[in-house]
Amino acid sequence: MSIFQSINISASALTAQRVRMDVISSNMANMDTTRGELVNGEWQPYRRKMVVTQSQGSQFSSFLNKALGSSKEVNGVKVTKITEDETPFELNYDPEHPDANEEGYVAMPNVDPLKEMVDLISSTRSYEANVTAMNATKGMLMKALEIGK
Repeated sequence: MSIFQSINISASALTAQRVRMDVISSNMANMDTTRGELVNGEWQPYRRKMVVTQSQGSQFSSFLNKALGSSKEVNGVKVTKITEDETPFELNYDPEHPDANEEGYVAMPNVDPLKEMVDLISSTRSYEANVTAMNATKGMLMKALEIGK
């Protein structure tokens, strides 16, 4: 096991949480965008995006083999894909809006600011926890170097 492996694990989590924060900020920026995507010649509202993450070393046997020194598998977390939320669009009555249908309803994006803020707080806390873990690892490595003096 490399002495830098725990730093690499924390770095992968920092990268994944940063992507998650970027997607959340994109969702918040487009929460009023009624012309997000052109489908069959018709504008569709912006559709909320979500980040899917996955462990890089997902099975117990891989952890056991690595601990025994017989495997070189990388651990951590990675972003596997960014998906769209299939929640239906909310219809608001606004006959003056340029994107209103024949009945005067406008399809609005399926972005809920409350959900986005909760996701942002969760992502921020995860980011902070990984920075703390990385700093603790760095402190232990520095103390180990001081032993040799």
